[in-house]
Amino acid sequence: MEIFDNDLNAEVIGFGALNVDKLYSVENIAGCDEESFIKSETDTPGGSAANTIIGLSRLGCSTSIIGKIAEDEDGDLIEYNLAINGVYSNNLIYSESGSTGKCLGFVDRDGERCLYIDPGVNDEIKIGEINPLNIMRCKIMHYTSFVGDSFKTQIELLEKLNDDAILSFDPGMLYVKKGFDQLRPILERCNILLINESELRLLFDNNEASLKELAISLLDFGIGIVVIKQGSKGVFAMDNSQECFVESFKCDVVDTTGAGDSFNSGFLYSFLKGYDLEKSCKIGNWVASKSIEGFGMEKFPSLKDLEDFLLGN
Repeated sequence: MEIFDNDLNAEVIGFGALNVDKLYSVENIAGCDEESFIKSETDTPGGSAANTIIGLSRLGCSTSIIGKIAEDEDGDLIEYNLAINGVYSNNLIYSESGSTGKCLGFVDRDGERCLYIDPGVNDEIKIGEINPLNIMRCKIMHYTSFVGDSFKTQIELLEKLNDDAILSFDPGMLYVKKGFDQLRPILERCNILLINESELRLLFDNNEASLKELAISLLDFGIGIVVIKQGSKGVFAMDNSQECFVESFKCDVVDTTGAGDSFNSGFLYSFLKGYDLEKSCKIGNWVASKSIEGFGMEKFPSLKDLEDFLLGN
């Protein structure tokens, strides 16, 4: 039987920028008036939402992504990468002009990074280009950031989401810098906030309060689950009935670029499985630890890898 795009039912749909990550391995990241040198270069399809969605697909979830690409080599690379990882293409938007988004990343010998974004056509998404029928049956809608006007489209789309759909939100530093008031429409609808400590403190302009105090403020605001990523330290998380801190896993770090996105994949997979908060954070940490042992998504674990890990733990 022929299956049409509009009949594809994705459990999780991402909505965020689609970029090709042009990653440069360098000896050290140069500061102002400093110099460094490039040791190698890797072009990897990326974007925060795309990384999380591809990760979920590799863990056996049905996925799709709302994003825009141009008719160029970078757009072809993104489309091919989504296809080979089993991500449905029914929400991709194609631009006849402009260029596909790029992220220039410089990664030093310790796996630390700095990023420069060229948004391209990412910032040209209009609400009329999104088919509401494609999003009505998703269980989770996962928002990540854009540089420009597609942020407004994300806000407009909130009204079209099914009331039962879970909204997860990883704002990233680009959105946090907008301030709480601009993010308010998304935060008011948000069920799961996935944020790192630096972003959280900037959002509240507060370096003194404990993570628990800040998390409680967000729970009181109406967000159901608050997950605060602390890099190599681990993760602190709270909902209205429990809290937990879960340490990170030791690993050989190659590239931390997608660590937070990979954590999101493991956490949202666990949420769909109905696991408790602590187990969800543990799985998220483990997935992240495996993914940062390579560039981009090359070391991201499969569902079998995860099942083997769970059997041993």
